Amino acid sequence: MKFTVARDALIKPLQLVAGVVERRQTLPILANVLLVIEGETLSLTGTDLEVEIVGRVALGSAPGDGEITVPAKKFLDICRALPDDSDINFSLSDQKVTVKSGRTRFTLSTLPANEFPAVERGANELSFSCAQSEVKRLIDRTAFAMAQQDVRYYLNGMLWEVRPNALRVVATDGHRLAMCTRTVDSNVEEVKQAILPRKGVIELSRLLIDGDVPIELTLGSNHIRATTVDYTFTSKLVDGKFPDYERVLPKGGDKIVIGNRSDLKQSFARTAILSNEKYRGVRLLLEDGQLTIIANNPEQEEAQDQVAVEYSGNSLEVGFNVSYLQDVTSVLTTENIKITLSDSNSSALIEEPENSDSAYVVMPMRL
Repeated sequence: MKFTVARDALIKPLQLVAGVVERRQTLPILANVLLVIEGETLSLTGTDLEVEIVGRVALGSAPGDGEITVPAKKFLDICRALPDDSDINFSLSDQKVTVKSGRTRFTLSTLPANEFPAVERGANELSFSCAQSEVKRLIDRTAFAMAQQDVRYYLNGMLWEVRPNALRVVATDGHRLAMCTRTVDSNVEEVKQAILPRKGVIELSRLLIDGDVPIELTLGSNHIRATTVDYTFTSKLVDGKFPDYERVLPKGGDKIVIGNRSDLKQSFARTAILSNEKYRGVRLLLEDGQLTIIANNPEQEEAQDQVAVEYSGNSLEVGFNVSYLQDVTSVLTTENIKITLSDSNSSALIEEPENSDSAYVVMPMRL
């Protein structure tokens, strides 16, 4: 097995594939990346048994088919250390790999390719194609609300819901919820749900690019696969039941506040300085044309900020975790945002004022 490849062509797919590889693994083969040559294509595969990424690099010629695994981190570090615009000569003999570039030479140990595990595919039940930018927006708008290490393991991921001609993703940690829905040509008649684990969400988002470049999504009974020209991403799904998120969406809120997103974001950031470091609570006082944000902490310190808003109606006082409000104002991009409230014990619904494809729910705090 011998081939030559440009460093600059190899480095990006190798970084993405090596990103899946776990530092601490029980099987030595999982620290390796699988290299396979078929015709004029070199494919690189990394997996941790939950998530698998295959990256493809075009070679200028067909050097002959072959396959081997090499240590992922060392191979990546070698490629990073070589000069830009250099060519890498790769050759295998006696189960050792030689990586040469100019006057530099490395010899790496290998493990046989037939020991490399493949993520089980399962039955392909549903496939559709859409622009990568659509999937990227769905993840960018919601990923921050995923739980981190919740005992309710199904919250440590993201719900993907394929609906008739729409794809919706939902993330929640039990205290706040983020939802985004985009129109896609899904060709389904009934709703199908799948929970993508947190690591899968993060690795998939690294692969996506803006623009109309297509991506094909395949949803099986126990896996999801995303295929582009350069990559194939496969992840096992979380085996669990996601909560009925539609019950959490506040209905019938009569207090509608329209405020400048940038002003509110800055005001939340200022008052957060003196909020309780553990609970991060702030009080929102809503009056005609004005929102007052107040933070206190155990040292008896106080921060107060006022923002002019469009609102007329009864005054209201309600407490929220300021970090959750900051997260929402950071992912939204419109000039104004719309906050719908009903009383001091009800969740806030935050959206863009017109044609919003995203909705955010933040539960109140008792302060």
